[in-house]
Amino acid sequence: MQKKVKVKPNSKQQKILEQADNSLIVYLKSPPVDGKANEELIELLAEKFGVAKSDITIKSGLSSRQKLIEIDMAI
Repeated sequence: MQKKVKVKPNSKQQKILEQADNSLIVYLKSPPVDGKANEELIELLAEKFGVAKSDITIKSGLSSRQKLIEIDMAI
């Protein structure tokens, strides 16, 4: 499954908002430095979707706020 994600780093609290178009807005506490925000994003999404962190891949937008995430949902 692929999801479009808009990341908001340096937020006061962590939260995930689902949009009407099925994309996500993710608020992260981490700054966008040394991949810390990407690590936090993967942890949050793994928790939300009930998958291992290794099942989540950032397909595009590694250094951008707009990302395309692939989640490997095992059946």
